[in-house]
Amino acid sequence: MATVVLISRPAGVLSKVSSSCCPTVFAAASVTTVQQRKLHHAVIPKGKGGRSSFSGIAATVFGATGFLGRYVVNRLGQMGSQIVIPHRCDQYDLMHFRPMGDLGQIIFMEWDARNKDSIQRAIENSNVVINLVGREWETRNYRFEDIFVTIPQHLARATKEAGVTKFIHMSHINADIRSPSKYLRNKAVGEEVVREEFPDAVIMKPSEMFGREDRFFNHYANMRWFGNAIPLLGLGKKTVKQPVYVVDVAKAIVNAVRDQDANGKTYALVGPNRYVLHDLVEYIYAVAHRPFVPYPLPRPLYHLAAKMFAMNPFEPWTTPDKIDRFHTTDMKYPGLPGLEDLGITASSVEQKAIEILRRHRRFRYLEAELDETKPAKTVNY
Repeated sequence: MATVVLISRPAGVLSKVSSSCCPTVFAAASVTTVQQRKLHHAVIPKGKGGRSSFSGIAATVFGATGFLGRYVVNRLGQMGSQIVIPHRCDQYDLMHFRPMGDLGQIIFMEWDARNKDSIQRAIENSNVVINLVGREWETRNYRFEDIFVTIPQHLARATKEAGVTKFIHMSHINADIRSPSKYLRNKAVGEEVVREEFPDAVIMKPSEMFGREDRFFNHYANMRWFGNAIPLLGLGKKTVKQPVYVVDVAKAIVNAVRDQDANGKTYALVGPNRYVLHDLVEYIYAVAHRPFVPYPLPRPLYHLAAKMFAMNPFEPWTTPDKIDRFHTTDMKYPGLPGLEDLGITASSVEQKAIEILRRHRRFRYLEAELDETKPAKTVNY
């Protein structure tokens, strides 16, 4: 009974009664207090699964407000995880996250990427940290070096200092220090600094992702607003792409969270088929039932036009760096594990394209069957 009384009293009372109690009783009370502080009830698995259960995962998802982030948060919430979403946006831009988890399971927290204390507050109660921070264009405040090198380095270091054992970092399949794209060069440097700060980090290298809100399929489909002619470097016949479905990438991240053997590994996440860019864009327009008229545009002229769009103070339509990235052939990594090693069967473009491209159809073709469209030709190189 004495032990129970001591635990229920505040810390200030314990110091007053410590001299009058026997050392054994006081030691037992101290041990019990430490255990309660280290093990929170929110991370004890409970229930039969589902959003109203507790999976035992308390995850901080940096960059959750992006394209991939909403799918990752939904998957974590679906299994009953507690999720911390650090953000810099307006609260109304977070409303779509609220139904993804049970009441109190999703916590929103404002953070400053350049403030170490802000990062520590975001991860102090988590046992998993996921870095999805990214952007396709640079601003005066955040260059690619800040987004893909400095911020991941700070997150990995803070995660290590906090004693968190699982850190997942998002990179790119074409991350290469020799790439003509500054985006991809900094992605490669980001991988190195994360490995240095957190050797057991799980690094994901997806190819270009497609989904309902993507900036890949929708980017090419929306080019029709500038005329029926679609500009491509070399007609797109010198570039090979292997796009991956965004839901498959989200599943891979969640499965890597639950797999202890994933620590320290690098995963190459790609779709099941490879396509010449020309054939892939032609298929996009075939599914949308729109005329496809490609024409070759020299790189200097394409970059000149993209620089005009890049002057937009808001989200630019395209940039010279995005052109270089989209016209870079996806690398092959036969030695790296992939989606199948995480128990996922990759979805093909032909299976999911209609979900993305139906809204680009005219009304007369809105209900047209996908079987009427000839599949894109695949390649093996």
